Amino acid sequence: MSQTETVEANERATGTVTADFWFDPLCPWAWITSRWIINASEVRPIEVKWHVMSLAYLNASKEDLSDEYRQLLAQAWGPVRVCIAAEQAFGPDVLGPLYTALGNRFHLEQKPKDRATIEEALVEAGLPTDLADAADSEEFDDALKKSHHEGMDQVGYEVGTPVISVNGAALFGPVITPAPKGEAAGVLWDGILAVTGTPGFFELKRSRDIPPIFD
Repeated sequence: MSQTETVEANERATGTVTADFWFDPLCPWAWITSRWIINASEVRPIEVKWHVMSLAYLNASKEDLSDEYRQLLAQAWGPVRVCIAAEQAFGPDVLGPLYTALGNRFHLEQKPKDRATIEEALVEAGLPTDLADAADSEEFDDALKKSHHEGMDQVGYEVGTPVISVNGAALFGPVITPAPKGEAAGVLWDGILAVTGTPGFFELKRSRDIPPIFD
């Protein structure tokens, strides 16, 4: 039995659904969505598996970017490299706690995206601070790109993060603010299952008219 078949068999036995979630720690919208799916997992049988994608890698060849966004992307390589280095050294289970520790600092506390902040997050996640060395190294870039493609190849490259894959179907989003809580989080999850379970479903979208709300 393959790993995929084993996961599917376990899900049928327990009723649990696996949600593979690709994130870049710098994206505020992905951060809010990640808090939603954690909230949803408290009221629905969801196992979230975290994976890394890279906005810097995704946009590396694009020329029509604003100077402000280019400056943000210049800071984006370090955190994803550190996440991949941590995963390589200690396994995928460290990604959730590390993402939470980084996101709290980047988005809630508005701390600089520098080595000191990354080291604080590593300590909180119970990881050695020397993993921060990966931020300035290309050593883990092949593994980073592999993780990135495993998520992004499922949805195409006109989108970004978050990407969620459920029951063999992947989508970009949901893009929401603020993160629903309690049963409201569960109801949105029910909607995700409905659209991912619909053959040929591709897109629902409207323009964003409010900034990210962190609460």
